[in-house]
Amino acid sequence: MATWCKLSQTWGVLLGRICLATIFLQSGYDKVFNFGRTVKLMAAMGIPIPEILLVPVITILLAGGVMLLIGWKARWAALALIVFLIPATLVFHNYWTYPDAQFVNQFHHFFKNLAILGGLLLVLGMGSGGMSLDGNRH
Repeated sequence: MATWCKLSQTWGVLLGRICLATIFLQSGYDKVFNFGRTVKLMAAMGIPIPEILLVPVITILLAGGVMLLIGWKARWAALALIVFLIPATLVFHNYWTYPDAQFVNQFHHFFKNLAILGGLLLVLGMGSGGMSLDGNRH
């Protein structure tokens, strides 16, 4: 059992960070290459000056994703991504406001983001693990 625990504390944390980083990297990449579509979506959701606000959003997603991936300043990355994720979830996946046809999809996205928030809170609280550039420094 001790060996399993040691493996999960090294490889498990690394794999968890990689999995967590992928959604932010993919989302940032998508927003870069579909900038106009994303601006229209943000405007439709009532976000002011979306063409300006989208730039820091992309920066947070890509920089935070890379920082999580390599485990460099991972706690700061997690904090920045949490600050982004909470309002984004409440604005874009507020399932309780959607009609039945979209309710289930938005419900799943909301709770997926809640699970991602949990992963980010773990990184924020526990660090990036030994297999990282941070080396689990506190």
